[in-house]
Amino acid sequence: MLTLHVAEHTPEAAILIDGPTVVAVAPYERLAAAAPQARVRRWPGILTPGLLNPYAPELLESTYHPDPREAAELGTEPITGERARQLFRTDPARLGASARRGVQRLLAHGTVAVAGELRSRAATDAVRRAGLAVGRRPDRLPGPAALSPTPLILLPAPAPGGPARFAVFDVADRADLVRRGAGTCVATVIGGRLVYRAR
Repeated sequence: MLTLHVAEHTPEAAILIDGPTVVAVAPYERLAAAAPQARVRRWPGILTPGLLNPYAPELLESTYHPDPREAAELGTEPITGERARQLFRTDPARLGASARRGVQRLLAHGTVAVAGELRSRAATDAVRRAGLAVGRRPDRLPGPAALSPTPLILLPAPAPGGPARFAVFDVADRADLVRRGAGTCVATVIGGRLVYRAR
């Protein structure tokens, strides 16, 4: 099924996809005229290639992402350091559930690819099931391990015939995205599927 994604501040770079594949990247008016049968998804902000987060091991194997049902006991923010290690030692099964929640947090920050050597099957499976691409870790990391690394690492632009993988951020332009960060993500698409949508 053809779907046309267009964002308010980047109508010149709308993306027409067919399932998991990019069909065309062009101005919205041109794509809408060429494929009038396409379902249209309109977004605020800008449409980008999505982000690479180079800290997969740190965020998915060394950080505990609490279940909402644990909020009274553990809070809602990711837990790192000795406290996270203790949680995993006490109950090794927590790693898989935490990794899945960690992947969901990554998707909510416009992440479409990760890097870093994952050592646990639980984290590897969570990444694979989400469809995240796995890339090479940059030689120079952008700062401490975080869901939203600074500076942001944008991937190459989507191209016809390539994978339908991108993110939308509710910002005015890329400079605004750098200022405000990846928490402004409103949609993440991987393999043509809408894997995250802000409420």
